[in-house]
Amino acid sequence: MAGMVIVGAGEAGARAATALREEGWDGPVTLVGGEVHPPYERPPLSKAALLAEAEPAATTVLDHDRATALGIDLILGTEVTAIDRTARAVALADGRTLPYSRLLLATGPRPRRLTLPGHEQVLYLRRFDDALALRPLLRPGMRLAIIGGGFIGLELAAAAAARGCAVTVIEALPRILMRGVPAEIAAVIAERHRAAGVELRTGIGIDRIDGAVVLAEGSRIVANAVIAGIGAVPETALAAAAGLAVDNGIAVDATLATADPDIFAAGDCAACAHPLYAGRRIRLEAWRNAQDQGALAARNMLGRGEAIAAVPWFWSDQYELTLQIAGLADEGRTVIARDLGDGARLLFHLAADGRLVAACGIGSLGKIAREIRLAEMLIAQRAAPDPDALASPTVRLKTLLAA
Repeated sequence: MAGMVIVGAGEAGARAATALREEGWDGPVTLVGGEVHPPYERPPLSKAALLAEAEPAATTVLDHDRATALGIDLILGTEVTAIDRTARAVALADGRTLPYSRLLLATGPRPRRLTLPGHEQVLYLRRFDDALALRPLLRPGMRLAIIGGGFIGLELAAAAAARGCAVTVIEALPRILMRGVPAEIAAVIAERHRAAGVELRTGIGIDRIDGAVVLAEGSRIVANAVIAGIGAVPETALAAAAGLAVDNGIAVDATLATADPDIFAAGDCAACAHPLYAGRRIRLEAWRNAQDQGALAARNMLGRGEAIAAVPWFWSDQYELTLQIAGLADEGRTVIARDLGDGARLLFHLAADGRLVAACGIGSLGKIAREIRLAEMLIAQRAAPDPDALASPTVRLKTLLAA
């Protein structure tokens, strides 16, 4: 009997599989993943998995026992090699064929890889086994060169500095966190890294790696290991080979459906037309987005036809600082700052019509989490709050929400 087949046993895929059961689907559910590990959380890989004193275990989100209890067929260590849309079936690398009534692609991304001379020496972090391989390198006296001043590179730098490593971060763009994070907040994070002893080299390219990282201007950064965190590429080859549209991810509408009504995509691999931003196609690499889209895809595979409503949201922990972003800051035309005290700060981003489209916060979790949550609700309401009220720490955001 054909049932629901999910390709990709990560956060989005696992959430979709369990949500199908929660929504009452009692037919077959099959979850296929290329890794041998059951679905696990990825955010700890650049944080707790590197910092833990004892050998870490993957934080599993759907283990074999729970999958069995829910009647989910968990096929691990096997890749899906092709989709036959006419026959409505997928082919597995081990020779099996799985028929489907609905198919969800939750294939995630892969690390973007360097191609310069010496790139074979570079390490990456995407999977749990990668974190296990990196752990022995994070010890006092080790010198690490981290290529990429985005979230993964900086979280790695924070973990390595905390473990006593000498760390140099190399970023080709003029500053760290150039994409998606306002310069004012990026400056706070940069200063915290420097205070921890991390050297930040920005606005400079790399010529080659030959036992050291050789920069474009000729200087050499000697390191025991070189790790790259230069972004991720969505896994779209399977979808493209099946004739599905690809646009910086598998192209889906607001219900996460592809042009084939029997095939959906969710999570890091999906480029979704988001109603909050006039149908702008958005692809998010974020833990909560994977959860939200996995659950939404499950409902829509059952015919609900619900449009995505979740506000884009992201967070990063580095040292004692938490960064949280709700919405899309690049949609804003005006920035309003609010000082929360104790070094915590919020930036509100307003569109040309005054609508709140994003909010960014930096500081301790206790200072910013509730404020960002309220801002997220304002964004979802398409609210246009008074800028003076947003700037004033004496005006509670909850009162703006009520208004």
